[in-house]
Amino acid sequence: MFDPVIAPSGTLLGLLQRGRGDGTLHALTAPRPEALTALNACVLHDPRHDWQVENRSLFYARLYLDLNGELDEIEAHLFDAEDILDTDESRTGLALAVLGHLASYGRRDALELLRRYAARGSNWAWALDELALRDDDAGLRALAAPVLARFPADSEGEAELAAAVRDAFEPRPWRLWAEDSRTSIATRVRAAQEAGSFDRWQRQMQSSGPRPGWSVRAVFEWAQQGVERGAALHVPAARCLTAVAGPDDRPEIIDAARHGDDGARCTALRYLADSHDPDVLDLIEAAQTAGSRLVVDAAVDAFERMRSIAAVERARRWAHRPDALGQAAGRVLACRGGAQDSELVLGALREAVRGDGPDAPTLCTLVDGAGRLGIACAAPVLRHVYRETASSHLRGRTARALAATDPSFPAGFAVECLWDCEETTREVAARHAETGDARVVDQLRRLAADPAEEAEVQTAVRSRIGPDTTAV
Repeated sequence: MFDPVIAPSGTLLGLLQRGRGDGTLHALTAPRPEALTALNACVLHDPRHDWQVENRSLFYARLYLDLNGELDEIEAHLFDAEDILDTDESRTGLALAVLGHLASYGRRDALELLRRYAARGSNWAWALDELALRDDDAGLRALAAPVLARFPADSEGEAELAAAVRDAFEPRPWRLWAEDSRTSIATRVRAAQEAGSFDRWQRQMQSSGPRPGWSVRAVFEWAQQGVERGAALHVPAARCLTAVAGPDDRPEIIDAARHGDDGARCTALRYLADSHDPDVLDLIEAAQTAGSRLVVDAAVDAFERMRSIAAVERARRWAHRPDALGQAAGRVLACRGGAQDSELVLGALREAVRGDGPDAPTLCTLVDGAGRLGIACAAPVLRHVYRETASSHLRGRTARALAATDPSFPAGFAVECLWDCEETTREVAARHAETGDARVVDQLRRLAADPAEEAEVQTAVRSRIGPDTTAV
């Protein structure tokens, strides 16, 4: 999947792509055809950089409801000929998730579209998972035959079916089909369930990982084997060292951290950092100076995990370094520094935005640190990150930091955050948004009554609304 092209933050499309609450507010006042065009563009071309930590489906589904949007373009997208050629779930996953939410809100057309796609589409498993949460038993039973027909009745087809049953995110349809009154369906699904369970057990028994009695050298060799085949195993290898290494092995581990091959060096640095070895900080600094990219990354990661006073003190010395270790030092101070480190954290935050923009990976930790330390003069750069970042996950963390640093937040960004795509951001808004704006009170009531809303958000809403449903 290619990185999405994100429109400027001042446009309706850019706001909706980012999942900002202002996007909903602007869409509701824009001409309806223009709003639906922008909404469809987002749903049909997923704008998220990381779908695992960013939410959009409920946000877009609610806007479809508010605009009374038709589903013709989603239908055309799902059943386009490209669905046969491009089977990557990223092409259709967001659209299917939106349909799932619409079905839960009672949109019958969304439910029927999900059923049809589960029977005919390439990303049928995602559609089936959505239906497992929303459809009735009769609707799911009707899909048994078309879904099973996807798997040929030969050894290869049965193996694929067993894998599909084993890996299903929602097991409800398969459980229903295992009890189906049609013997041919029930027998086949039960056999697939048994095969999947046996395969899982067999894979556990055939693990090629560490065994009892391994030596320190054997653990290092296993880690290097992972490097050679492109698998980073130094983290589990470091855990293995904890079990097999004794005090007499420290010289060998120290030597590996200094001069070992990449697998051994990464493993040794991680182990020494986790055990707070007195020499590890010097070894980490040496790795930054004369280590491969893999070793440098492992050293930086090991350093950031350290919780000792010595690590914080070293971070203060390293914070001005113009390299990965200097950036890590800023993050360590953001997480574990004190009030005296505010200037260093603020400097790291500004430098990250100036050097890498509002989507820099390091910003999540630095933004959290600005909020944790209550750095009031960080508010301008936090507001910039909030407006411009394409990551709704980062924007939510920025909103929490603004709530702790910016006196204008309750009457400003907190209001639009009530419509944000991230539930954690809506929760922050529910706790902080000023209720002098009639839109705030109305949205709080809507969130309180919406069965699709997260419990944490509704708890925050109830803290602002009394028994007489009057916001306080």
